[in-house]
Amino acid sequence: MLIRISRWLILLTMVISSMALAKRPIEFNDLFGMARVADPQISPDGQWIAYTVTRFDIEKNSKNSDIYLVSSDGKTVRQLTFSDKADFYPRWSPAGDELGFISTREGTAQIYVISMKGGEARRATDIPTEVNSFAWSPDGEYFAVATAMLPEASSPEESQKMVEEKEKNDGSGMEIEHLLYRHWNHWRKGKYSHVLLVQRDGTYLRDLTPGPYDTPPIDLGSSHDFVFSPDGKYLGFVKNTDPIVAISTNNNIWITPVDKVNQKQITTWKGNDNGPRYSPDGQYIAYLSMARPGFEADQQDLKIYNLQTGEERNLTEKLDRSVTDFVWAPDGKKLYFFVPNHGRHRLYEVDLQKDKLSLLLDKQFINEFDISPDGKFLVISRQAVNDPTELYRFDLKKKELTQLTFTNKERLAELDMNPLEEYWFTGAKNDSIQLFMVKPPQFDPNKKYPMVSLIHGGPQGSWGDDFHYRWNAEMFASPGYVAIMINFHGSRGYGQAFVDAVSKDWGGAPYDDIMIGTKWAADKFSFVDKDRIGAAGASYGGFMIDWIEGHNDEGLFKTLVCHDGVYEQVSEFGATEELWFPAWEFNGYPWQKGSLYEKWNPANFVEHFKTPILIVHGIKDFRVPYTQGLQAFTAVQLQHVDSKLLIFPDEDHFVQKPKNARQWWRNVYDWLGKYLKP
Repeated sequence: MLIRISRWLILLTMVISSMALAKRPIEFNDLFGMARVADPQISPDGQWIAYTVTRFDIEKNSKNSDIYLVSSDGKTVRQLTFSDKADFYPRWSPAGDELGFISTREGTAQIYVISMKGGEARRATDIPTEVNSFAWSPDGEYFAVATAMLPEASSPEESQKMVEEKEKNDGSGMEIEHLLYRHWNHWRKGKYSHVLLVQRDGTYLRDLTPGPYDTPPIDLGSSHDFVFSPDGKYLGFVKNTDPIVAISTNNNIWITPVDKVNQKQITTWKGNDNGPRYSPDGQYIAYLSMARPGFEADQQDLKIYNLQTGEERNLTEKLDRSVTDFVWAPDGKKLYFFVPNHGRHRLYEVDLQKDKLSLLLDKQFINEFDISPDGKFLVISRQAVNDPTELYRFDLKKKELTQLTFTNKERLAELDMNPLEEYWFTGAKNDSIQLFMVKPPQFDPNKKYPMVSLIHGGPQGSWGDDFHYRWNAEMFASPGYVAIMINFHGSRGYGQAFVDAVSKDWGGAPYDDIMIGTKWAADKFSFVDKDRIGAAGASYGGFMIDWIEGHNDEGLFKTLVCHDGVYEQVSEFGATEELWFPAWEFNGYPWQKGSLYEKWNPANFVEHFKTPILIVHGIKDFRVPYTQGLQAFTAVQLQHVDSKLLIFPDEDHFVQKPKNARQWWRNVYDWLGKYLKP
């Protein structure tokens, strides 16, 4: 009897253990239940890292961010702010005894300062045009503050009064006399981003970047486009002074004394220069630079400029990868930077005296990083396709990576998410093309699964080993699909010639790569059901979906999902805002001889439209205006193609509000399931 009871207890224990270990597929509530970690900032003594954690409330259709601290050894984590409004952009005071951050807790975005000794945060600024970003002066007595204001105003207060007076006396009409009058998701209304010098008590002193120009620039900038010199006497910053910014990528690095406005341009390249950082001794400015004017996806090199001699050095010209971001070593003898490579990143060190590049870390997907004051370690925010962003410490001597934060540990332990698999096939131009795959949860190689081919945007973007919160590969795989992602010609991380290959060839080599790669995966993997294959894409990926709609002659794809896609190229040119982009990609303006708008225009192939399609668009999308989606839907409806239109009045190029995102996923799942599920 005792033996039987013992066996029964062992069996029961095994069942309970099995149930405890059982994992489930990721669902929407999991995706938006993940806390999002970002913006690591190491304290001046190297003991703490401040960072933000953003959480979503689906039912309230809202989000909130707070500031957290983690010790540099990872042993202590504590929440620093507890406001029900947004607290973000943490920046340490030079002495390290205080932390400044931006908060909307009292209605408008302002700088708040909290003592590390304890107590409540106090409001440091009251700028009526609000604070977009800021930097401490080296002595801790001033802030450089970015805010949007009217260029004719002498202060943010005057700017706000002028706006209020106009709204009081005028109608709702916007009087527009030049490009660029709207951007991304907002109307500019005559305002420009300026950097103001403000005392730490909030007293406004002067506008350091006056005039009808933007600092930081409207686009193609970095996370640090205005910085104090180490002695606090100068401000380095980025602006574009070309007469029509809508057709120009000519951002340049400038400097000005902070005690008076006397601006000096220090870079003269016609391409994009951005992201200045002074060397610790103030002798150099390092910055990021593109050579070709008008091309936003040119190779971005790391350069240094000698402020005494005017000499420039390109540190990465021969690397054949674009630098994402960089930091100076505290002794000024080295710089650290990372670049995209084959869907992940490589971390490098460049020794300025030896003019030598050294690879320090490979095959990690890096978002941001910061360096310790003693130069012994980096703090890196890292992610993977099945692992949301967390903070890691990278020991520069031992080359060891140690995880510091485990924000989503409990939820992740419940989920069955497969890692990213990578393959290579021969695509267009006989080039090797990388294909990523995520298999569905509880994968059984003996079963047959439908497959979804995901198409990235850009077009000079790329798929990678990242936990994407909008186009999440695990979410696409979750219902039982094999998700594949092809880094076609034009994708970053494979050399600049490969990036260049998509320009002026939108429906050429990239389309061939997608068709060849999808067929290759269907033939190679026995678990893929060749009769149940769909495709989905956004932005340029949405263009490609519309292009496939007119070129799916073999019926490879049984259904399509198009999000914010370009359907009609000529009307897209007339309504989008950053005109340098189509001018480069399609060889000029639509009315100019030799332009390629009609060649790569999905609207010219409507007679071939026959594949069922879900079309999604946001009305606040100014990059690809929502009328593109309306035109595409009209075309497929009149061609009697099974189709559906999902329009979001309150979203832009992205769908970010929780309830809208839930509706998006529900529609995508329903649409794919209608044609791909058995």
